[in-house]
Amino acid sequence: MTLARYYLLLPLFLLCLYLFPFSRRAAVVNVPLVQRANATFYMLARNSDLDGVVATIEQVEKRFNRNFNYPYVLLNDVPFADKFVDTIRSLTHSEVEFGIIPADHWNPPGWINETEAAASRRKLADAGVKYAGSISYRNMCRFNSGFFFQHPTMLKYRWYWRLEPDVRYHCNIDFDPFRYMEEHNKTYAFTIATYEDPSTIPTLWPTVRGTFDTSFLACVLTCLFPEFGRIHPATIAQGNALRFISHNYVWNNFEIADMDFWRADTYKDFFSHLDQTGGFYYERWGDAPVHSIAAALFLNKNQIHFFDEIGYQHDDWSHCPSNPTPQMECDCDPANSFGVLT
Repeated sequence: MTLARYYLLLPLFLLCLYLFPFSRRAAVVNVPLVQRANATFYMLARNSDLDGVVATIEQVEKRFNRNFNYPYVLLNDVPFADKFVDTIRSLTHSEVEFGIIPADHWNPPGWINETEAAASRRKLADAGVKYAGSISYRNMCRFNSGFFFQHPTMLKYRWYWRLEPDVRYHCNIDFDPFRYMEEHNKTYAFTIATYEDPSTIPTLWPTVRGTFDTSFLACVLTCLFPEFGRIHPATIAQGNALRFISHNYVWNNFEIADMDFWRADTYKDFFSHLDQTGGFYYERWGDAPVHSIAAALFLNKNQIHFFDEIGYQHDDWSHCPSNPTPQMECDCDPANSFGVLT
């Protein structure tokens, strides 16, 4: 056979190689940018969290983002190591940004009395409270309560999906939660709701009450016990979710939300009042109850969404969709799901 005849067979060879490849990556269906929301994944991480961050992003890419290509923002209070940056960027085709948290957004503010704060930490540690002695945990709670949405890397986005190291997504997510929230007028979404350790927030609710005028207590009584009458401060949303938050808090290591809500004066004033009291350091206020209370106060309950169809696990706490379909390929059991509303 002449060399020219070999060239004639080349198109057939290439066709066979495409149809019967030795190895080929799974096809990726990219959503055009015009169809995506102005949104990002957000994660707070340390260099020592590399393995856990890898595990999370691999899960997110496998279950959702390889089809949607939303960007990632990772923040740290110190610079990320080159190995960390290179490893994370190798996991996704999406844009990944790495940012450093300003010291005044991370460290305890100047009005905190460290002697008093240290005594409080010792007292909580003696009581066996988790993270009782950790200042960095308190820094994280304060930062996620009042500052992450102000970081320069986040300002160009409206929506975020919070990630944590070492989490698991149990099911395929074949829809866009950001677009769902935009199209259905939702502001805040979650998968798991639970109780907060009362020893970590003994003065949080009294401090919240102090944010408003004296009619706030009447508002709470009205929402929980309608027979008490009806007096509402202007900032409290009609049809709010205070009845739910009175005994549940959203476990916000998974949350999807509209940052315009956190950036509004109503929330910023609310956070500033809480921050000035020092409760993040004199007690151990978490960002979960702070976000939950704010959403319950300032949003109509119809603006808060429970994503039953997103299977999620962090540590031993897990949510499994109540009616999974075969296409979701879930690896969890609904009977063992913690994410049940009460």
